[in-house]
Amino acid sequence: MYRKELMPGVMLTQMDAPAFKRCRISLNFMLPGDRSTATACALLPMVMERGYAGCPDMTRLARRLARLYGAGLSVYGGMIGPNRVITISISGIRNEYAVGGEDLLAEYLELLFGMAFEPDVADGAFDAEAVEIEKDKLYELQQSEINDKRLYCLRQARRKFYGDTVGGLEKYGYAEDLDDLTPQALYNAWRTMVTTARVEAVVLGTDAQPVETRLLAALQRVDELCAAGTQRPLPLHPPYAMPVQPVAEYAEPVDAVQGKLAMVFTMDEPLPHAQLSKMRLAMALLGGTPTSRLFMNVREKQSLCYYCTSGFIQLGGCMHIDSGVEFENTEKAKQAILHEIDELIHGEISEKEMEDARRYLCSALESVGDSLSGLENWTMSEISRGTMDTPEQVAQQLAEVTVQDVREMMRKFHLSVVYVLSRGGKCDE
Repeated sequence: MYRKELMPGVMLTQMDAPAFKRCRISLNFMLPGDRSTATACALLPMVMERGYAGCPDMTRLARRLARLYGAGLSVYGGMIGPNRVITISISGIRNEYAVGGEDLLAEYLELLFGMAFEPDVADGAFDAEAVEIEKDKLYELQQSEINDKRLYCLRQARRKFYGDTVGGLEKYGYAEDLDDLTPQALYNAWRTMVTTARVEAVVLGTDAQPVETRLLAALQRVDELCAAGTQRPLPLHPPYAMPVQPVAEYAEPVDAVQGKLAMVFTMDEPLPHAQLSKMRLAMALLGGTPTSRLFMNVREKQSLCYYCTSGFIQLGGCMHIDSGVEFENTEKAKQAILHEIDELIHGEISEKEMEDARRYLCSALESVGDSLSGLENWTMSEISRGTMDTPEQVAQQLAEVTVQDVREMMRKFHLSVVYVLSRGGKCDE
């Protein structure tokens, strides 16, 4: 792995990835999450993906990608902890596999940097019709959340947990902001992205030098857009955790044949990176594997739920557990979950359990390198934590985790929010 700082706030990471005949190049723009810009940042990738100044027509763009042996170009956004990330990514076969000896990398970079730095705008605004079309799509995406009851319940629990803090920012923005989001405002969001974001370029399976050259040239042109006093990059939000609070329970009635239960626990403080492998194993033992306590005991032995899994968000210092239940079994399932957590703290943990969990996690770590997207996701996760551990290093760390380490991790959690999708229950606001 090769990692280099090109300028303040601009980093390039390169991996050879010789096992693949394809390459992948991504530009990741990282911004601190903010309520006032959440909807613009959610809409911006959707409008950008329609084309750029050099190729504004979606049909022409699709044909051009097809001629490049089916290359893929995408623009998408998301959240990493409390920070917003907008990614422009292209993937395709390497130069050495081009039938006619074409310089495919040069064409990939033209598309990638055109999409990132040369938007299809006129008079300081994106195309009004395109913006309206994508606003309608984003609104439908926001409203469709309720159709996936499992995801909806978990998101509702997190909303109650985080409240108005940066941890509670919506990935897809807010419907009430869409009407006021003009083509000019969206162009200003793009300007903010290219002039103030931390930039992480990830190059997999190809030469990084052309990417470095193009990126530096693009950012030099961007400097002309910077207003006086512009800070680049804006500082990202650090890891955080919600404070311990009395348990808040909510029930929302739904028209469904199955109830949902989501529980969110706080650690009260961010988890140091040095303890992350301990937490990974603790989560695997609790509810992250087919041999976990929640699966084997709550689901299989007691038949209290259809599924029951746990997860941990390091940058937000919290654990979440979600389960699908019969309406009448909701309270029993909740108590059974809490019992399994208590057993991991005070009860017996067999060496077989520990080894089963380790094998499962190590198998997942071995699969990271099975795809370029998997390598990229791993790299960006490590970058967001401020570390660059390899899967092999993490596997070694897991081998050193003890039963006492697991108990130490589970003791850190305090139940904060319980959210239930009930049948005819009272909806608490």
